[in-house]
Amino acid sequence: MADQGVDLSGLPKEVRDHLAELDLELSEGDITQKGYEKKRAKLLAPYVPQMSPGVELSLPDVQLSPGHSADPSPEGPEGPGPSTSSASRHHRSHRSGGARDDRYRSDIHTEAVQAALAKHKEEKMALPMPTKRRSAFVQSPVDNGTPPDTSSASEDEGSLRRQASLSAALAQSLQSPDYWINRSVQSSSTSSSASSTLSHGEAKTQPQTQPPTTSALADILAITRIESVPPDVTSSTPQERGSRLDLPPSTAAVRGMSRGQSRCSMLDTADGHRKGVPVNSRVSTKIQQLLNTLKRPKRPPLSEFFLDDSEEIVEVPQPDPNTPRPEGRQIIPVKGEPLGVVSNWPPALQAALARWGATQAKSPALTALDITGKPLYTLTYGKLWSRSLKLAYTLLNKLGTKSEPVLKPGDRVALVYPNSDPAMFWVAFYGCLLAEVIPVPIEVPLSRQDAGSQQIGFLLGSCGVSLALTSELCLKGLPKTPNGEIVQFKGWPRMKWVVTDTKYLTKPSKDWQPHIPTANTDTAYIEYKASKEGTVMGVAVSKISLLTHCQALTQACNYCEGETLVNVLDCKKDMGLWHGVLTSVMNRIHTITVPYAVMKACPMSWVQRVHMHKARVALVKCRDLHWAMMAHRDQRDTNLSSIRMLIVADGANPWSVSSCDAFLNVFQSHGLKPEVICPCASSPEALTVAIRRPGARGAPLPARAILSMGGLSHGVIRVNTEDKNSALTVQDVGHVMPGALMCIVKPDGPPQLCKTDEIGEIVLNSRAGGTMYYGLPGVTKNTFEVIPVNQAGAPIGEIPFTRTGLLGFVGPGSLVFVVGKNEGLLTVSGRRHNADDLVATALAVEPVKTVYRGRIAVFSVTVFYDERIVIVAEQRPDASEEDSFQWMSRVLQAIDSIHQVGLYCLALVPANTLPKTPLGGIHISETKQNFLEGNLHPCNILLCPHTCVTNLPKPRQKQPVGVGPASIMVGNLVAGKRIAQATGRELGVVEDEGLVRKVSPARLHPGLLSGGSLHNNMLHTPLELLGDGWMDGERDRYKR
Repeated sequence: MADQGVDLSGLPKEVRDHLAELDLELSEGDITQKGYEKKRAKLLAPYVPQMSPGVELSLPDVQLSPGHSADPSPEGPEGPGPSTSSASRHHRSHRSGGARDDRYRSDIHTEAVQAALAKHKEEKMALPMPTKRRSAFVQSPVDNGTPPDTSSASEDEGSLRRQASLSAALAQSLQSPDYWINRSVQSSSTSSSASSTLSHGEAKTQPQTQPPTTSALADILAITRIESVPPDVTSSTPQERGSRLDLPPSTAAVRGMSRGQSRCSMLDTADGHRKGVPVNSRVSTKIQQLLNTLKRPKRPPLSEFFLDDSEEIVEVPQPDPNTPRPEGRQIIPVKGEPLGVVSNWPPALQAALARWGATQAKSPALTALDITGKPLYTLTYGKLWSRSLKLAYTLLNKLGTKSEPVLKPGDRVALVYPNSDPAMFWVAFYGCLLAEVIPVPIEVPLSRQDAGSQQIGFLLGSCGVSLALTSELCLKGLPKTPNGEIVQFKGWPRMKWVVTDTKYLTKPSKDWQPHIPTANTDTAYIEYKASKEGTVMGVAVSKISLLTHCQALTQACNYCEGETLVNVLDCKKDMGLWHGVLTSVMNRIHTITVPYAVMKACPMSWVQRVHMHKARVALVKCRDLHWAMMAHRDQRDTNLSSIRMLIVADGANPWSVSSCDAFLNVFQSHGLKPEVICPCASSPEALTVAIRRPGARGAPLPARAILSMGGLSHGVIRVNTEDKNSALTVQDVGHVMPGALMCIVKPDGPPQLCKTDEIGEIVLNSRAGGTMYYGLPGVTKNTFEVIPVNQAGAPIGEIPFTRTGLLGFVGPGSLVFVVGKNEGLLTVSGRRHNADDLVATALAVEPVKTVYRGRIAVFSVTVFYDERIVIVAEQRPDASEEDSFQWMSRVLQAIDSIHQVGLYCLALVPANTLPKTPLGGIHISETKQNFLEGNLHPCNILLCPHTCVTNLPKPRQKQPVGVGPASIMVGNLVAGKRIAQATGRELGVVEDEGLVRKVSPARLHPGLLSGGSLHNNMLHTPLELLGDGWMDGERDRYKR
C-alpha cells in the first residue's frame, strides 16, 4: 500500500488536515472503505519512499449489511468534512440499537423524528440537533490471527469504532484535544455540545508519551472489532458510567490478543469496573428526553378519542350522482314591513290593563264556557284589574313577614291552572306582572306518573321555582298523601302552594299602588317548550319583547278596540296566550274561550260562539276545523259571515291545507269567505314568525306549491311533474312579521345561508322574540345568538338571529312556506323525512277499521349508526289480527312507494295505552322511551329490518394490531378514570318504594357519569339505565 511506513508527524500540516477530514468522512459514512483507502493512498503517495517497510496501515475490510448504501460520496478530499447530504442522514438513521420497534428504524423513525422536531420548532423550543453517539473506545494490542466478525453490525457501527480509534490517535499525534473540539463545532452542522464533550473525553484517555513510530502506528491503526451494542439512549433507566460491553457469541478475539487474553479482557470490561477500557456513554439530557418521548406510542389528537370507527364496521353507502342539488343563487334576507308608530300606545301591558280597568270597567274581557258549551261567567276589565291588584298586593305583602318576605320582585312562580278555568289564570298572570314576579305557566299534574312530569320538574328547577299559584278547585283535585298533603311529584323541587281565589286575597290599602315601569329587557314571563328528546326548557320573554310582539300582532291582524275573538287554543302558551290573553287586553278585545273539554263534548261549540257573538276573529287549529266539519250535520243555521280573520295556528303543518280546504267547502255556503283563512307559523323561541294577512274581498288566493317529496328528502325544492302520489301541496303562511328580518340557513353545521331552491331552517331577528332559555346559557347561545354566514364563511352582519326550528323556504312575493319542523325531522341514509308526512301517509291507508281515533306516533331510533323509522298506533278494540296485519302490510307498501324509505318497526298497541299530553295528544318522547325500554306491550308488531338496514356490518377482517382510541377510552373507563364530568343542581327528592334519594341531571341522561369511578356507578345504577352502548361482556364481568 502507498501509505505503509509513513511518519504522520513529519507530514505537512495541509496533508494532515486532509487526512483528518478524510477520517471524519469515513466515520460519518459519507465515503466507503474502498474510497477512503484510495484517497488516503493518493494523499500519502508522495511520501511513500520515506516510510519504513513492514508496517501495514490498511484498515480491515468492512462487510456491508443489507439495506445500506455503499455509494461513494461526491465530496472530494477538498470538500467539507462533515457532509450534510441526504446520504449522510440516511446512514445516521440506520444505526442499530438492538431489538427495536418498527417506528424506530428506517424511514418511519426518520419521519417520526422530523415530525417531533417540526412540532417543537413550531413551539419555539430550543432543542439540540442530533449527534453521533460513541459507544466505546478500546486501546489494545493488535492480533492478526482472528478475522473480524461483522455479521451483526452495520457499516455505521464499524465507522463509529474506526472513527473513535483514529480520532483519538490522531488527536495525540497531530493536534491537541482543543483542536478537535473547535473542529467539531465549526465544521459539522449536526454536532452538539454532547459530541464535543465525548470527543474531548476520548482525547484525554490517550497516553501522554510519544512511543516509537512503528509501535505507535500499530497501536493507532489497530482496529479492535469489538461487537458491542451502543448504549440505549432511548431507555429511561439511567446508565452507569462504566456500562458493560455485551459481546455476541461469534466474537472470540480482538486483534493483538490471544483468544484467552481476549476472553479475559472482555470479562474484565464486562464486570462494570472499567479495567483499562474507558467507555463513555454520556448523552445530552435534552436528547435523552426527546428520544424517551419518541419511544412512547404516538398519542392521537383528543378529538379522535370521541370518534367512532363506523366506517370500519358498517358499509357506507356511496352517494348517488343523480341526487338533486340546489342550483339557485344565495338567498337574500327577507325584511318585514316597518313596525308602525302608535301615538297612544301604552308603555307596558300592565299600563294598558290599568287604563281599561279605570275607563272601561264594564267592558267584557273574558267569557268562559261550561262543559255544555254555554257561557259560565264573564270577567270584565274592571274585575280583572281589581282582582289582579289584590293578588299582587297579597304576593308581595302577605306571604311571610316584612323582614323576610317569601316573594320579591324578579322571583319565579309556577301557575298551575286547568285549561277549563281561564279566568283564574288571567288573574294570576296579570297579578304576577303587577307584582313584578315572573310567571311560569305549566300544566296541571294529574298523578305522580304523568308523562313528562320529571321534565317539568327540570324546568321548575332550572327556573328556581319554589312557589306555585293555583285555584281552590284545582288544589282539591291534586293527588295527596294519606296525611292530606300534596304528593311530591316526580322530579319536582319542594313547592309551596298558594290559592288565588278571591276570598283568600287581601284588598290593598289606599296608599299602595303597583310599580308599573316602562318596558325594558327584564324578563316578563317564561313559556315552557319541549324539545324532540322530551327535554322541557323555559323560553324567557322580556317586557320589551312582550310589548313589541303585541304591537306587531295588532298591526299584522289589524286588531281594533271592542272586537270579539273566539279562542279554542290553550290560553297558557303559544298563540292562545299571545292573541287570547296578551294582545286582546292591549286592544280591549272581548275573548271567548272554548276549553278543550268543551270541544270534545261539542265540536261545533266554537262555530256556535262565532255565530251568536258575531265574532270577528277566530283562533283555531286544523283539528278544530276537522271536528266542526264532521259535526256540521247537527247545526245547519250557522252564519260565519262576521269572521274577517280565521287564524289557523298550526298552518305551518304542510297537511293543514286539506283541513282548510274541506272546512271552506262545507261552510262557504254559511257565509265563510275564502280570503279570511289565515295560516300562520310560530315557535316558542321566536314567537310569531309569519302570518297571512286577510285579503280583499274577491281577491285571488295565493298560489300553492306542489313539491316533489323526493326532492324535499334531499333538501331541495322541485316541482312535482311525475307521480302525483309523491307530491306535497304546501300553502304559504303569509309574510314575515312587521319589524322582523328573516333568513334561511342550513339546518346542520354552520348557519350558512341557503340557496333559493334549498330547504333550510328559518332564523329570525326581531325585538318581538324570546331572549334565552332561562337558566341554560350554553343552549341559549346556540339558539338565540346565531350569526348567518355566506358561502365563503364570512358573517353577513353582526345582528344575532334566533333559530325557529321551522324548515321551509321563501317563495315568490316573499311568501314564507313551511314544510316541516326540526322536532319531526327523521334523517335516514342522508335523506330527510318529516314525521307529519309519514303520519299522513299511514292515515291515508284506510285506518278506520284498525287505528283507534287516528292516534299514530312516528319517531326514529338509532340502529347501526343510522336512524330507523318506527310507527306506533293504537289499535281499535274490535279490530281482528288479520285486519291489523293487512293494514300494516299496506302501510309498509305505501311508505316505500311514496317516500322511498323502509320502516324498521310497525307496532299496534291497545287503545288508550300510549302516553298522552295534557290536551290529549300522543307524547312522542315518552312513547319512544317506552319503545326503547320494552314497555310498549304491543298486541301486534311487524319488524322489517331487512327493508331499511342497508349498511350491515362488513365481513370479519383481520384487525390491525395496536391500541386504538376506542380501546384506550374503554380502558380508562374500566380503570376508573374520569373522562368527563357534568355537575348540575339537584333536582329534588324522589320517593320510590319507600326509598328517598336525590336525583341529579346525570340520572336523566345516563351518558353523563358524575361519580368518581365507573365501578361505583355500575354498583349503584341499574344496568338498564346505562344505555345500549355497553357490551354484554362488560355487564357479565361487573355482575361477577
